[in-house]
Amino acid sequence: MPRTDSERTSALRHLPPIDQILRDPRVATLPRAVLARQARRWLHELREQVLAGELDAEAVKSRCDGEAAAGELSRRCELAQRPRHERVINATGVVLHTGIGRAALGQRAIDAITAIAGFGIVEVDPVSGERDQRELGIAALLHDVLGADGGLVVNNNAAATTLMLTALCEGREVVISRGELVEIGGGFRVPDVMRRAGCHMVEVGATNKTHLRDYEDATNERTVAWLKVHPSNFRIEGFAGVPTVQELAAKAGELLVLDDLGSGLLWNEPLAGLEDEPRVQDSMQGGAHVTCFSGDKLLGGPQCGILVGRKDLIARCRAHPLYRALRCDKLTLAALEATLAIYRDGDPLREIPTLRMLAAPAAELRARSEELCALLGRPDATVVDSESFAGAGANPARPLSSHAVAFPGGQVENDRLRAARPHAIFARVADGRVLLDARTLLPEDLGPVAAAVRSALS
Repeated sequence: MPRTDSERTSALRHLPPIDQILRDPRVATLPRAVLARQARRWLHELREQVLAGELDAEAVKSRCDGEAAAGELSRRCELAQRPRHERVINATGVVLHTGIGRAALGQRAIDAITAIAGFGIVEVDPVSGERDQRELGIAALLHDVLGADGGLVVNNNAAATTLMLTALCEGREVVISRGELVEIGGGFRVPDVMRRAGCHMVEVGATNKTHLRDYEDATNERTVAWLKVHPSNFRIEGFAGVPTVQELAAKAGELLVLDDLGSGLLWNEPLAGLEDEPRVQDSMQGGAHVTCFSGDKLLGGPQCGILVGRKDLIARCRAHPLYRALRCDKLTLAALEATLAIYRDGDPLREIPTLRMLAAPAAELRARSEELCALLGRPDATVVDSESFAGAGANPARPLSSHAVAFPGGQVENDRLRAARPHAIFARVADGRVLLDARTLLPEDLGPVAAAVRSALS
């Protein structure tokens, strides 16, 4: 490795000039702007390695050889032109996988996004042509589906919680159970949110047990609300409990009862493994004045935060200056409108992929695994029992029984599957095997998954 200035100078002389690279016929088919950008970055990296004493003249010469350089630049240009946000196939068994986008949208929502990608109705009345509110269509659907007097949409449920507390509780005291002072992903903590919302948090009870009398004892003339927060990403079991929304509403009097459901289940029929997951309708019927929940989790729609509740309170949230910073764009509104329309008029268990995956019976999952195993054509592939999860904080302590295709492999094979084209495959590795879980694979995914496995691992 070069240790003296003269050795470094000698190594640097082997770096080709940028115009020589651009004239090389071996890279003539690459987009010129992309090639120039990647060539400059590559040369900069080589120069830094030489100056750091990591490459000598022979190593630089070898790397900058015509064929080697053309191959490296072709690879870099291919990677540079590949979008970061691209479709992948979920074989992890985690239905709402945060890393790959949580809820997969139904076809109606996909079509709605495509249709409104150009110009579309957002803040104008289609009949009069006058300026209008962007969430009117969503509010009407929330009324039809849930009976909500008022509805509002912002960009995620953290934003919904923040807006609700800021608009309704700023400068006042809010009582909350110690067992519900949760932290979700990204360091989003309820105490921090309440402080930034300008309200004074009054925590009551113990970590595992909070009684109704604790809320009552902490209430005074400065108190404006009792807040419930669903601890979606953990469970306290055993001697534990907090009052329900219904119990709080019965004793709240003039106080507001606010309910942050986190995920929030809109489907009211039983789903295996999600029997204890809070439902939006239960919160509303229990007496919550405002309930907020996510759109891209158990609802099965796009990322957003939804507030439903008393019309005057929702109007106060909408009128707050913070709403403008948190409101959704036309693509989200179109996708959510299409998803809510399925709940009102369609067949959610068939048309919404999230519910379809969660509701899939064991026999269907086994048959799907057997079909995929046959398509793989690998003698070392077998169908095995598996454990899948709802994900995104929905009932984290209870796995859902499933079936998967397993074959020998580890992280190397998993990395190759993620690099597969045209669609990356996100799988799971356990006990020296790669698992392709059927719960998160729809029938139309099986062919592409089998082709990707054969290509990536051949």
